[in-house]
Amino acid sequence: MAEPTLITDPADPRLSDYTGLTDVELRRRREPAEGLFIAEGEKVIRRAVAAGFRMRSMLLTAKWLDVMSDVIADTPAPVHVVEPDLAEAVTGYHVHRGALASMERAPLRPAADLLADEGLRRVAVFEDIVDHANIGAAFRNAAALGVDAVLLTPRCADPLYRRAVKVSMGAVFQVPWTRLESWPADVDTLRSAGFAVAALCLSDRAITLDELAARDDSRLALVFGTEGDGIAPRTLAAVDLHVRIPMDAGVDSLNVAAASAVAFYATRPRSS
Repeated sequence: MAEPTLITDPADPRLSDYTGLTDVELRRRREPAEGLFIAEGEKVIRRAVAAGFRMRSMLLTAKWLDVMSDVIADTPAPVHVVEPDLAEAVTGYHVHRGALASMERAPLRPAADLLADEGLRRVAVFEDIVDHANIGAAFRNAAALGVDAVLLTPRCADPLYRRAVKVSMGAVFQVPWTRLESWPADVDTLRSAGFAVAALCLSDRAITLDELAARDDSRLALVFGTEGDGIAPRTLAAVDLHVRIPMDAGVDSLNVAAASAVAFYATRPRSS
């Protein structure tokens, strides 16, 4: 257990992990490069710790010391105590939850190793999704609706970025995930592991989601495309199936997070 230490200088180097949290471009570059991510709020911090991530430090306002006392007692990481105004000066926003933790990232597994797990029945592939809220919501859907793993294409947003973690309510710590190295060539990696690869899209050759569910594939990979443009033509040419969610009232598509929830629910294993 580290003794909580009061810090009064926003330029104190011990607070460097927390500087400029609202600068998206800076944090997107810095956090993966330095092997860290930020967990915000009591529940998210607890879920990160429970998932086995190592804590680098905590940043707390005084009123959170009692609430987080058990977490403090179980970690040797330094605990920095600051006034709310100083927290805002360091992070760039009003930290209304009053509790932040800097956590160490774990190395990502190669996709082929992850897919070799015989217990996987359904995986989700997110292609080039750039909105962190959408990634967070999609991970929460995956956790809630029994998706076994998530694969991200190289240009997809970071699921461990603070906003994504917050929106997911820590679900990014529950669902195994990794990044694909070569997309859409890695469609072959999925196919070699026994997965039928189905892209959610608007296409003349698309079957309905109900038809896909009726197939009851033993291993199924569901591919979701980026906001706006959807799934890339090269990906559509590589996958096994095109699938559409039937729509009414002249609406042709759903937000990617909403579409993932519908698809995950419709394709859940028959035994569940």
